[in-house]
Amino acid sequence: MEFKHYSVLLAETIEQLHVRPEGIYVDGTLGGGGHAFEVCRRLTTGHFYGVDQDDAAVEAAGKRLEPFGGMVTILRNNYCNIKAALAERGVTKVDGIVLDLGVSSYQLDESERGFSYRFDAPLDMRMDRRQGITARDIVNGYSEGELYRIIRDYGEDRFARNIAKHIAAARSEKPIETTFELNQAIKAAIPARMRRDGHPSKQTFQAIRIECNRELEVLRDSLDDLTDMLNPGGRLCIITFHSLEDRIVKSTFKNMEKPCTCPPEFPVCVCGKVPKGKVVTRKPILPGEKELAENNRSKSAKLRVFEAALNN
Repeated sequence: MEFKHYSVLLAETIEQLHVRPEGIYVDGTLGGGGHAFEVCRRLTTGHFYGVDQDDAAVEAAGKRLEPFGGMVTILRNNYCNIKAALAERGVTKVDGIVLDLGVSSYQLDESERGFSYRFDAPLDMRMDRRQGITARDIVNGYSEGELYRIIRDYGEDRFARNIAKHIAAARSEKPIETTFELNQAIKAAIPARMRRDGHPSKQTFQAIRIECNRELEVLRDSLDDLTDMLNPGGRLCIITFHSLEDRIVKSTFKNMEKPCTCPPEFPVCVCGKVPKGKVVTRKPILPGEKELAENNRSKSAKLRVFEAALNN
């Protein structure tokens, strides 16, 4: 299957990056290379680093970016390792970074990856197929309480407790091996009248995927490093698709802009913490009507932008 991924908020992201022809730019979630292509098209003497942990994405983006030759370097890695990976290549500062945290259409539509509840396939959901833990390990190995926690927190499903209970009951008979077997357990946990609004498995599959790939942990642990890599005036653009992701980005950006921890009554700051820059997007940038009509998967997308201080 061809690697396809609709690049959400493409024009808006490129506009916010302020691409300089001689600059150094990074896409930490390369995917099919949509954002990357538009960045590279604007470079002359600059360089682009594309990073993705998915082998299919690395291959597809490599082909798409071939016209740009030596100005492109593609690395198979997790974006949480960008700072170290680029330092090995003598790069410690960059002018812009993009993260598109959405799951690609290719990952969702390639049945064997096990990301989607729409296809019967082995439970996998790994973005990096070199890692050990799979969705099957989580579904069959986590305690009922742990399943409840991730479905509640990451799936934000009000039936989380009952879903965890039904998964535990189903696996006590035999291990849950496939997406459709998991669907059956989830469906049994949700009242029939409540199954009319979308697929009953959507939120649970999302929760298990987030847990499998440590998505929120990776995001939370990476933001300081990514911001520290920016040259003065450089920008970090992050597209989120989940309320918890967006909350992490929003609060971290806010703390980077106003890091002072002194009590409000102190006349001057004594904690010594200085701003790393400024939040460019007071409110997130959302997809327009045209994009929403073309790609319904973009409806939950939010773009937030942070600009490094000019004196950093």
